[in-house]
Amino acid sequence: MRRSMGIGWAARARIRTRTRARTRAQLGAGAALACALIAACSSATAATSGSGATSGTGVVSSTGVVSSTGARTTQAAQGRDLIVPTAGGLLQGKTAGAADEFLGIPYAAPPVGALRWRPPQPAASWPGIRQATSYAPHCAQPSSPFGVASTSEDCLYLNVFTPPGAQGRNLPVMFWIHGGALVVGESDDYNPATLVRHGVIVVTINYRLGLFGFLADAALASQPGGPSGNYGLMDQQAALRWVQRNIRGFGGNPRDVTVFGESAGGLSTLSQLVSPGARGLFARAIVESGTYELNQASLATAESEGAAFAAKAGCAGNTAACLRSVPVSTILDNESAAGYTPDVDGAVLTQSIGPALASGRFSHVPVMIGTNHDEWRLFVGLDQLLGDTVTAANYQTQINDTLGGAVPAATVAAIAAQYPLSDYSSPSVALGAVGTDAIFACPALTAEKSLSAYVPTYAYEFNDENAPELYLPPLGFPYGAAHASEIQYLFTLSSTRYPSTLTAAQQGLAGAMQQDWTSLAKSGAPGPGWPRFGSASPAWLSLVPPRPQTETDFAAEHHCAFWATVG
Repeated sequence: MRRSMGIGWAARARIRTRTRARTRAQLGAGAALACALIAACSSATAATSGSGATSGTGVVSSTGVVSSTGARTTQAAQGRDLIVPTAGGLLQGKTAGAADEFLGIPYAAPPVGALRWRPPQPAASWPGIRQATSYAPHCAQPSSPFGVASTSEDCLYLNVFTPPGAQGRNLPVMFWIHGGALVVGESDDYNPATLVRHGVIVVTINYRLGLFGFLADAALASQPGGPSGNYGLMDQQAALRWVQRNIRGFGGNPRDVTVFGESAGGLSTLSQLVSPGARGLFARAIVESGTYELNQASLATAESEGAAFAAKAGCAGNTAACLRSVPVSTILDNESAAGYTPDVDGAVLTQSIGPALASGRFSHVPVMIGTNHDEWRLFVGLDQLLGDTVTAANYQTQINDTLGGAVPAATVAAIAAQYPLSDYSSPSVALGAVGTDAIFACPALTAEKSLSAYVPTYAYEFNDENAPELYLPPLGFPYGAAHASEIQYLFTLSSTRYPSTLTAAQQGLAGAMQQDWTSLAKSGAPGPGWPRFGSASPAWLSLVPPRPQTETDFAAEHHCAFWATVG
């Protein structure tokens, strides 16, 4: 990540978000609209759902007994006995439209009690046939537009979606990691049937979030000096190992696994690319809007923050037993409003993502990577919902705040001159360009150059300026191709506040994207017409409706030469 006075823009933006946590907490139930994928909502708004299940989903107990509470999850397999063997026992799936579904499969033991803040342990086996026809509880989190509130720690489950009759076909596997700032989100929001129709198997997972997934504290380390923290990344690797052991029974090829994710899921994908523990667990990777934090905190820094939490939680003695006895509600109430990122713990991550990519110390697999043209407009909108509207009078103050505060006045003035209000339709759109370029686009260019020196790299920019905004209401400025707006072109999404449908032209783009994403999973390269990225002649695929086209002016469009001088 670009640096200024030793602090990256994304890190500074998180600091800025922390100063707004009190304001967000004061919004009560309405604070859900103040949540973001990178700057997640204040944990003060967390609901206590108990089981973590909601209307229309199934609840799976830790013993494997399934009860359904909605019509979608009570549908039995029609016409075929969808029984699949796994290392843990037999699973009964169901047919749902053009896909077979196996839902709520445990890939690790419930991380509760003595297993809280420990690496994931093997799931218990079960006798007979386990019903895998409804979603399991998802991981503890506050309510937000990007996730349903839960207080469940028993959440390490995954879902497998296959084409009908996939057993024995040796199909490519796509392994989806959801986004949500590593503090919100769940697997059951993403229906991958449109991808499955292209002849792939899709696996979606839950993993520990927030403090449950990323608290680093010396008291929790397996040995003095670490590692601690990064439990959410360990969960992801445990799920990948489950795929390696079991996916053949569903008709998948364990040697042909593509990891892909968006936002925090994209950052997780990058983390798995550079993690020694993920070597050999996947063959390709797709990173969507995940380059916002290429430099991670040290273990010492992360453990210092963990000690501060321990003191707030009443564990000033900083013992593991005390921490593991803290109520879920207390943990949620003390989570950072800015979300979480991994730390360099010396085991899961041995160095930061950016330096690892630059030095070639990562899994050498083909990578597709990209960002959205107007990423930051989503966050401008979220701030406006808090009453923090961008105006001509406060534009430079907003620039400083967007980049975390304490930016030298001369630097702020230079940024404002580079992004003059006269070039944009509104101050909100201008600030959106600043945040997009500094925090997403130009770091993506850095990552693309690093990756392309070692592996086949395919870069894209999602450019549908009329993409529906599913999470926020209209606010008087165009959202454009905002953060997370591309996901609806790949998945059918649930739990969105402002559902919409794609136009015919947008459906054409969606079809092209689904073809390219699954083509990478099948062959290691997207479809014809997508240029391979190279530092000497960089080219991107511009994802515009109805058909994508090549672009070569990404760096100029996003002022990356400028940011290289000020960052």
